[in-house]
Amino acid sequence: MVEVGSRVGLLTVTEPTEQRKGGYIVWRCRCACGGEILLDTRSIKRGTVRDCGCQTMVRPGQRDISGERFGKLTALRPTSKRSRNGSTMWLCRCDCGNKLQVDLGQLMAGSRKSCGCLGHPQRKDFIGKRFGRLFVTAYEGKWAGMHRWRCICDCGNETVVGQTLLQTGKTKSCGCLQAMVGRENLELREGTSVTRLRAIKNGCLIRTNTSGYNGVYFNKKSGRWIAQITFQGTTRYLGSFDLLVDAVKARQRGEEIYDMFLESLDGEETVSGEKDEK
Repeated sequence: MVEVGSRVGLLTVTEPTEQRKGGYIVWRCRCACGGEILLDTRSIKRGTVRDCGCQTMVRPGQRDISGERFGKLTALRPTSKRSRNGSTMWLCRCDCGNKLQVDLGQLMAGSRKSCGCLGHPQRKDFIGKRFGRLFVTAYEGKWAGMHRWRCICDCGNETVVGQTLLQTGKTKSCGCLQAMVGRENLELREGTSVTRLRAIKNGCLIRTNTSGYNGVYFNKKSGRWIAQITFQGTTRYLGSFDLLVDAVKARQRGEEIYDMFLESLDGEETVSGEKDEK
């Protein structure tokens, strides 16, 4: 007779399901490795299936480590996956609750002892402390093995940062610090990036359009090449052309506005330099 609690091999019958197979009740069974399998009454009585399939996944000559502990990891069952060196990948449960697949060789060699949480420092009291532009206000919990802290940035934004990132100084702001550095590197003058203009004139700016030329693209709808130029936040239409070469020439003529702007800046720097010398 099959009932809840019946055992066969590594399997324990846990509950009947609404499914039927050949007129027999289909039961849910839990394997000693933690896996589950559905079996009908006839198969359970015959004892033809004695595990969830985990035992057949262990390759010949490889050790069955089901239930063994390796540091914070407990081996549950082998999987059908193989590592690069051909070793069986085992599903393991970490003491912190995470599950992951680990190479059998790493487990046996002792090179893997946790899901990664073992390598992270213990939680510290960071509330009220400052890290760069960030002021820690609250603990947000732990996920992916790292403690997380809620911080308010000097710019007013709130952000959540990992404890290790704060400790090592890798994160010092909500992102505004990098943005400020970026704006400084752009050398903005009158709302225009001087650095970008010089890069365009020197041919150093990466071209991301299909034409291979800045400000020139092909309009599929009209079947013509379009030339345009953007300066001080305004995009100016330079015309449409049948030939790419004509569109490129129009763009080059349009770039004269860049030359005039850069020359005016060079003039200002020269005058300023002369005043300084005097």
